[in-house]
Amino acid sequence: MEILYIAIALLLGGAFGYQMASNIVSGKNRKAKETAEKILESANNEKKEVLLNAKDESLKIITGAKEEETKRREYLENIEQKLLKKEEQLEQKLQENEKQKKELTTRAESLDQMKASLDEIHQKQEEELAKVAKLSKTEAEEILLAKVEKDMSEHLAKKVRQMEEEANQTAEEKAKNIVAGIIERYAADYTAEFTVLSVNIPNDEMKGRIIGKEGRNIQAFEKAAGVDLIIDDTPGAVVISSFDSVRRHIAKKALEKLIFDGRIHPARIEEVVEKAKKDINNEIKEAGEKAVYDVGVTGIHPDLMKILGRLKFRTSYGQNQLEHSVEVAKIAGMLAEELNADSKKAKTAALFHDIGKALSQEMGGSHVDLGSDIVRKYGFGEDIINAMESHHEDVEPQSVEAIIVKSADAISASRPGTRRESFENYVKRLTDIENIANSFEGVEKSYAIQAGREVRIIVKPENIDDFGSIKLAHSIAARLEKDLVYPGQIKVNVIRETRAVDYAK
Repeated sequence: MEILYIAIALLLGGAFGYQMASNIVSGKNRKAKETAEKILESANNEKKEVLLNAKDESLKIITGAKEEETKRREYLENIEQKLLKKEEQLEQKLQENEKQKKELTTRAESLDQMKASLDEIHQKQEEELAKVAKLSKTEAEEILLAKVEKDMSEHLAKKVRQMEEEANQTAEEKAKNIVAGIIERYAADYTAEFTVLSVNIPNDEMKGRIIGKEGRNIQAFEKAAGVDLIIDDTPGAVVISSFDSVRRHIAKKALEKLIFDGRIHPARIEEVVEKAKKDINNEIKEAGEKAVYDVGVTGIHPDLMKILGRLKFRTSYGQNQLEHSVEVAKIAGMLAEELNADSKKAKTAALFHDIGKALSQEMGGSHVDLGSDIVRKYGFGEDIINAMESHHEDVEPQSVEAIIVKSADAISASRPGTRRESFENYVKRLTDIENIANSFEGVEKSYAIQAGREVRIIVKPENIDDFGSIKLAHSIAARLEKDLVYPGQIKVNVIRETRAVDYAK
């Protein structure tokens, strides 16, 4: 029975539990259904809202597209109207061009007809002129060309003369300013030197002592010094003769010391002459070094400076050659600075431009050739050598520095007080200048003035025209350069004058 009760209780409990579970499940399903309905309703609402927004956006897009299309249509219509206007304008221009072309064609045809008519008239006139003048066309052309050539030559001569005068005036003024400034800057005192060939002696008794017993003293002196002593009836003087200026100065120095010392015999003569040679050699060396230092040129070989120093005992027209070389170098340096040229190159070439004169007595030949050989041996450049060689126009100058050296040499040689010239040579030079000028055809008179620095030539105006005057001036200048030797330069001034005279009564 208990088991039955237990089974019935279990059945009743199971049924109750089932019912309870069913109720719970049913409640949950109801809640889930409600939730699902709510979600579905919310989704439908959102869908409606999205559809409404999409419809609004599509309407906006459609409206914008229609507006854009309207604007584009209007823009295209404007362009089309503009193109139509331009087409109409081009059409009008083409019509105008065509009209102008027809007018030009008509004018060209008219001009051709006029040209043909003028040619015919010109030919008839030529034929008539030929008949009247009894000349052919070729002969008339020759006469006309000759007249034109004469007229043009006169006009050209006037123009050339005018341009030449203007150029000369401008160049002369600038050159004078430069040269005057440089001479003023240099402003060195200068005294013309004379080659000393005699030694003063206190009395005639000294002449006998110099000669010595049986002439032994004078023979020893001449042999040691390499000079000739001339002892004649001239009171108070003994003359030294030698082609070498250095030997003359050695002999002079030695003889003066012997006369002052009073001991004159062969052994003493040899001793004094030898000492005089050393003194002169030292003096030569010091003079060369001082010259290089004064000019400011560096890198010169000592042997070359010694050769340069020998110029201290050389003179030209009374002008000391070493002082002349130093002066030329300083003037050349200042000229180069004024003209923006190479100052060092100009000074070097100017300092050594006459170095050949230091050896010309011993070796012979032109001092220009000797000088170029000497400096080439010591490594001078060809530009400096050309500047040295061209200072007397032995070769053509190839640089501004070469022309500067030539000009500086002329300035140093020609400025007042530097050189001495004998009166006879001076007169002969002036006469030669005038004779050369008078030898040319058409010259009436000539006058050498300013110490031979200028020659004025008066020509016959009926024989020489203006163009011929220019040609004559160049010809005379070339002849003077070829036939004469002179310091500086000579100005050739040709004067052509025509005078017309009449009287009022």
